[in-house]
Amino acid sequence: MQANNIEDGNTLFPVFLKLENLNLLLVGGGNVALEKLEAIFKNSPNARVKLVAIDIFNLTRAFLSDHKIPYEERPFYENDLEGVNLAIIAVNDHDASRQIKEACAGRNVLANVADTPAQCDFYLGSVVKKGNLKVAISTNGKSPTVAKRLKETLNAALPDEMDSLLSNISAIRDNLKGDFAEKVRQLDKLTKNLSPDQSAGR
Repeated sequence: MQANNIEDGNTLFPVFLKLENLNLLLVGGGNVALEKLEAIFKNSPNARVKLVAIDIFNLTRAFLSDHKIPYEERPFYENDLEGVNLAIIAVNDHDASRQIKEACAGRNVLANVADTPAQCDFYLGSVVKKGNLKVAISTNGKSPTVAKRLKETLNAALPDEMDSLLSNISAIRDNLKGDFAEKVRQLDKLTKNLSPDQSAGR
């Protein structure tokens, strides 16, 4: 039996970040930068973000003001990366984007370069959120449009009551007796009806 070649698939490692504990720099002030801001604060309303851009669109400026996000309307300087953990580069200039990405790499700052998957250290995936449940979707940079459609499908399929279910399961877990393995066994038994019947169609 031939082993699957992992390089043929999506090798990205999924991770959820606590942006309230990290410093994020956004370079750019146009429509793409605004989309990034909206995605960030929809998911992490207490994110620590600073924006730097030569030109800031009115809608972006309004968002910055509404969310009290610090910003400076000027060119990017390498010392803007001081103390920064993550950077998102959303400027409409490929040469400038490349130079900023190189500056990030020199300071070990992970960077996302908008619309340039090959230069990205990480991607911002489509997200489905139902209370405490959050599902992130990645197409490995191949098709954000497909990710968007999958998001719509999952959003419709997952019941709005999912958050209540999670709260109930969490309360039950806190009161379970036994060691870790026993608790896992009991939780598996309680939640087995959430999975499709594996015997169906056999």
